[in-house]
Amino acid sequence: MADTERFDEDYYQRFYFNSRTSVTSRAEMNARGRLIAGLCDHVGQPVKRILDAGCGVGLLRAPLKRAWPRSEYVGMEISQYLCKRYGWRHGGIQDLSTREQFDLVICYDVLQYLKPAEAKQAFANLARVCRGVLYFGALTKEDWEDNCDQSRTDPAVMLRRGSWYRKQLSGYFRHLGAGFWLKLDSPLPVWEMDGAGTPARPAR
Repeated sequence: MADTERFDEDYYQRFYFNSRTSVTSRAEMNARGRLIAGLCDHVGQPVKRILDAGCGVGLLRAPLKRAWPRSEYVGMEISQYLCKRYGWRHGGIQDLSTREQFDLVICYDVLQYLKPAEAKQAFANLARVCRGVLYFGALTKEDWEDNCDQSRTDPAVMLRRGSWYRKQLSGYFRHLGAGFWLKLDSPLPVWEMDGAGTPARPAR
């Protein structure tokens, strides 16, 4: 099924609007937004422009705008339904061609929907537009087996191991833990023990 057909009103009614079947909540996303803001403040990343790639119904917008009232928030979505309803920029991260730069890029629960070649292109695009902090998450094989509520989680995805995602990201970013990645060419100093084992600069 085409993305414009799959991610329709029924999809979001089930996974986001109906509290009995929703995969997340406003309270959970508010907490996630505070976490994102806290990490950026901790590492000293100024945030004037935010790209939320695959923003869904936009639950992160409010907490991020509370943290940075003067920042520009750009929500991007593949769903025509959501773009019409909320005014998001239409597109998928795998097809992103803009040369714009963003201080903070969020890509959460998106790449499990992409085929491997599309996902690898998406990583390159994320690295191109991000000049600071990336907050990244994806449903992994381990999460499906051990962590998620399968009755509330979309099963029509590509389940890859977390190690696959970390390998792709480590070519462009330094892992800070808790879903956070810092662009390898970022001038921000990060204390060694604040990292998560990836090198502080590209391998030579």
